[in-house]
Amino acid sequence: MFVIVMGIAMSVLDSTIVNLALPGIARDLQASAAQSVWVVNAYQVATLGLLLPCAMLGDLLGYRRVYLSGLALFTAASLGCVLADSLVELAFWRAVQGVGSAGIMGVNAALVRRIYPSHLLGRGVALNSVVVATASVAGPSVSAVILSLGPWPWLFALNLPLGLLVLGMGYAALPQNATVRPHGAGLSWPDVLMNVLMFGLVFLGADMLGTSVGAAPTAAGLATALALLAAGIAVGVVYLRRQWVLPVPLFPVDLLRIPVFRLSMCTSVGAFAAQMLAYVGLPFFLLDGLGRTPVEAGLLITAWPLGTVVAAPLAGRLIGRYPDGLLGGIGLGLFALGLGLLALLPAQPTGADIVWRMALCGIGFGLFQSPNNHTIVTSAPVHRSGGASGMLGTARLTGQTTGAVLLAMIFSVADAHDGRGPVIALGLAALFASVAAVFSLQRLRHAAH
Repeated sequence: MFVIVMGIAMSVLDSTIVNLALPGIARDLQASAAQSVWVVNAYQVATLGLLLPCAMLGDLLGYRRVYLSGLALFTAASLGCVLADSLVELAFWRAVQGVGSAGIMGVNAALVRRIYPSHLLGRGVALNSVVVATASVAGPSVSAVILSLGPWPWLFALNLPLGLLVLGMGYAALPQNATVRPHGAGLSWPDVLMNVLMFGLVFLGADMLGTSVGAAPTAAGLATALALLAAGIAVGVVYLRRQWVLPVPLFPVDLLRIPVFRLSMCTSVGAFAAQMLAYVGLPFFLLDGLGRTPVEAGLLITAWPLGTVVAAPLAGRLIGRYPDGLLGGIGLGLFALGLGLLALLPAQPTGADIVWRMALCGIGFGLFQSPNNHTIVTSAPVHRSGGASGMLGTARLTGQTTGAVLLAMIFSVADAHDGRGPVIALGLAALFASVAAVFSLQRLRHAAH
């Protein structure tokens, strides 16, 4: 489990750790701010586009082999990032890092299922969930510490000793697959290409649409964004129709036919959209809207991940005693309540007013995430653990991307610096969390789990 949590922590952390360094990267590599964003996008697109193919490879070749290969590629690409001397070269190595990250994320939950006996699986899922939730929001903090000690290449150099350590331990400790290769399973390169194009075009189109709307859009910018979205949707229609008739599809429509799995996916997308809306909007709210210093804002926000760290292990112990749908619904209800209360803060709140609301958000999110992930992992047949694992990561990234795009649109029509934009974002986040709670509670109607 140390190998598992270290690998997923590195993978998730690297999706946001460079954000704070983008101005310095653009300056050192003589690139524009708009071009420097590709240091982030290249990683995200590669990870999102190849998560499901890597999950399928796990079912076919073994989760251990895919995980270690992904970790080795991620570590080697980190060295490429350290040595990059142009933005194109850095973006290329970030994309290779993303491919490695897809290998890590794609089979992460499947390996947890292999490691733990069924009666303790809830605790393993909870531990994994704590790490993912913490790493998701820790990027800027870790980045600030590293950049205070050295230049931006150190952000990637950190992965070298950690990657080698985890690789060495992984070869000794990770279990082999004990399942038979699924009948009719195979990896078709046209399907892989369509999967990458579908996710990549939709991601880039949505990202461009949010950026364009947030910056007084030009007709050409909007047209390009909409064309990318339309192309991604068109590829997706062809791709998913093809997947529908396959015995073991790359995009796991067979798992989505399971009602409790489908509802868990909707729950996850809604919850992570709410998380992204709130967590990116909160610094604007605290710094500009409430006039807090960066140090004060950082300390106040810390109550959120601390709440998650406290609640997730408790949720892990409750799994099996109470239905996952009920635990997730209660957690998301608390999450929505905390978000709503943050949006309704008085004009001059005290630190305590903010902290307990932040903690409530973290506790609610921690109570939701472990049971939800447990349902996603266990509602799939054992031979489809890879597909379930890939969908778990896909749902998280899809929700976070949705939240980021919506936040950009909100900030285009409501000022981000006077508090109005962040308050709207928090209100919308509360709505997303409430809808996710409804999806979670709907699972109580199904006796499949």
